[in-house]
Amino acid sequence: MRLKAEVWAKAYLRSCASAGVSAAVVRHGDDDAGAIFIKVNRLDGTARLFGPAPAGFETGQYERQWVAHIDGPTTTEAEVDSYLARQIEFDRDIWILEVEDREGRHFLEPWLAPDEDAKERR
Repeated sequence: MRLKAEVWAKAYLRSCASAGVSAAVVRHGDDDAGAIFIKVNRLDGTARLFGPAPAGFETGQYERQWVAHIDGPTTTEAEVDSYLARQIEFDRDIWILEVEDREGRHFLEPWLAPDEDAKERR
């Protein structure tokens, strides 16, 4: 049984808070099964975006896994916001969580799809 989106989102926000990092719900999606996108705002005009991994990336170790949808050192926050606006047009049930961290930390290590985990270590 998959953990409800609302429960996962609340737990993720608590884990960010325990690390001393500000995180909030920017868009509240479907409580049960809404896709969750995580925007990491570096507070310098740039951002990263993580979203649900495609079905083929699932390893079975965790119910939810993420991949970087937009992740570059010069990706602007406006680019991420534009992408999210298009996602909302496609699926009105999505969640958007925003993490504010100058270091660009996402706190998704346990849930990154295998290829993304390797990329993060570089």
